[in-house]
Amino acid sequence: SLSCIRMVMFKWETVSKLLSSFFKEDKTRLSGDAVLLMTEMLKIFVQEAAIRSQKQAESEDCDQVDIEHFEKILPQLLLDF
Repeated sequence: SLSCIRMVMFKWETVSKLLSSFFKEDKTRLSGDAVLLMTEMLKIFVQEAAIRSQKQAESEDCDQVDIEHFEKILPQLLLDF
């Protein structure tokens, strides 16, 4: 069996800068709640991707998750989110 999935964490500042980079006008502001919400969504997305990739690898009797496992689960993951 594959090892457990570790806790995913994102820095508040990183998520804030990432979101702000998509703003077209300098006057647009980002609330702290929006950053916290996006941070939680990113965490859930990455954890779900890791879990699904692990299950895909296990279904193929692999003891290691490779990029190919991630690529196989990605289309459905994106549809689910």
